[in-house]
Amino acid sequence: MNSAEPSASRLLVLAGGLSGAAGVALSAAAAHRGGAFTGTAASFLLMHAPVFLAVGLIGANRCLRIASLVLLAGLLLFAGDLLARDFLGSRLFPMSAPIGGTLLIAGWLGIAISALVRPRS
Repeated sequence: MNSAEPSASRLLVLAGGLSGAAGVALSAAAAHRGGAFTGTAASFLLMHAPVFLAVGLIGANRCLRIASLVLLAGLLLFAGDLLARDFLGSRLFPMSAPIGGTLLIAGWLGIAISALVRPRS
């Protein structure tokens, strides 16, 4: 195990916990104040939280950790843009949601590909 593995694992567990907490809080906000974008962001946060926890806790292979970090970056951009629309009335920056969505797709494909990568012996 190299020195980057524990920090990546800890970051992913942290991301999982924060994503789950934010997802629950934003679900409540969407229910009480409305906001379709807030509800969507909450759903995305909640559905991705277990992935970050699982990858962080199992100490997965490098390919899986990298794919999970790409997934995290995509989630932050995508959900962040949706929340900015509801709470700030504007986007994070032009194309932030599509870039985030593309990173989410790439992260999920990376997770799938990681199943095909043979561990180094």
